Amino acid sequence: TQQSFENPPMYVAVMTYLGFGIVTLFGYFRDFLRAVGLEKCHIAREREEQKDFVPLYQDFENFYTRNLYMRVRDNWNRPICSLPGPVFDVMERVSPDYNWTFSLTGKTIDNVINMGSYNYLGFAENDGDFLKTVADRTQQYGLGVCSTRQEMGNLAIHEELEQLVATFLGVESSMIFGMGFATNSMNIPALVGKGCLILSDELNHTSLILGARLSGATIWVFKHNNMQSLERLLREAVCSGQPRTHRPWRKVLIMVEGIYSMEGSVVRLPDIVALKKKYKAYLYLDEAHSIGAVGPTGRGVTELFGLDPSDIDVMMGTFTKSFGAAGGYIAGKKELVDSLRSHSHSAVYASAMSPPVTEQILRAMKCIMGLDGTTVGQARVHQLAENTRYFRSRLQEMGFIIYGNDDSPVVPILLYMPGKVVAFSRAMLKRKIGVVVVGFPATPITEARARFCLSAAHTKAMLDQVMYTCALLPTHVINIGLGVSMG
Repeated sequence: TQQSFENPPMYVAVMTYLGFGIVTLFGYFRDFLRAVGLEKCHIAREREEQKDFVPLYQDFENFYTRNLYMRVRDNWNRPICSLPGPVFDVMERVSPDYNWTFSLTGKTIDNVINMGSYNYLGFAENDGDFLKTVADRTQQYGLGVCSTRQEMGNLAIHEELEQLVATFLGVESSMIFGMGFATNSMNIPALVGKGCLILSDELNHTSLILGARLSGATIWVFKHNNMQSLERLLREAVCSGQPRTHRPWRKVLIMVEGIYSMEGSVVRLPDIVALKKKYKAYLYLDEAHSIGAVGPTGRGVTELFGLDPSDIDVMMGTFTKSFGAAGGYIAGKKELVDSLRSHSHSAVYASAMSPPVTEQILRAMKCIMGLDGTTVGQARVHQLAENTRYFRSRLQEMGFIIYGNDDSPVVPILLYMPGKVVAFSRAMLKRKIGVVVVGFPATPITEARARFCLSAAHTKAMLDQVMYTCALLPTHVINIGLGVSMG
């Protein structure tokens, strides 16, 4: 599989920095107008009688929010009022004060093509026939458990799902959690601690970073998907040991993701497994975006590369994307899972997964595995792969600069300039296409982008409509013709 990270012409980078410079200058000018009372200040401030207290609000820290983000806030947090399937309905809103506050008009923008949800296999659906088992489980168990798994909240369907996840992944055992983010942030501290070393990819998700910080372990960061950088750190860890004492590290844990949600890139898993074995390290693989979405039968990046799942020490994934539900799992050897049941904060303190959510995951996973007696699941996996390759190849032929791997259903299209980011999002919504746009600080300052997420539920006509709309947008909205034709 090929990965594309094409660089823009120099003038694009210069114009991007210039754009941020101009907006920053205007921000300082508007702060001056607010200070002298010529412009109303909407931002939270200290009250006069609290001036001698420790400040709650740092004025300069709010500069970016106040003067840059507020001007474009209408492009995020848009309320929807329908099923978030391949199309959805967006509630129209207006702002009388330049995005400081919003009010709904009562109108809706109907049948907007949804290019932003992680609905990879189209299981975010409301078909009564498909959801009958979910309704039955809700009748049987109710909506909530109101207890942890270790007390009164361990249901038979929880154990059934854990066995099914382990079978699906080809490992000994698994454990499920009610929240995807907490699956990382609450379990990593149970795996490593003081005296351990975490080697983390620089583009890892916030949940991985938070879990690593909470663990108390030492964290070294290696360049994204760069094996030379990773091996250099592994060699140093083995040769030098811990700082000052030079004792060997108790554990060395490599943390990576299957698909990186901002870049659309796929982890170089065979190379990382080889390094892990060479230097006797452990490997933690976050498959939030890859499980269900890649591989011939949807079993993630291990299947994509033809690797043995036992080569991965800790397999983590979420049910929030490909399975149209909520929560996450950790899977691997039975000893690993048994240890987490005793020591994980998420296992001991968090409420057990809701029964209808559990049944939705069971339904979706059985569908993918063909255990429901149909080929619908595999048809969806193949349709997603087909949509991904078609959409990526056509965008490249049209001259757009896109990032990521040929197999990745996350397709970032580079916009670069801050003005184009907001203009693109507004122009697409006006043409009934909903997109996610991302800029600094979530991306490097010169790499603002729109991020398309493909779904098996998208038809070819929908994808053609999206690409046709992109091609017709004026150049002040999108960069077309910058990319080298790679069709």
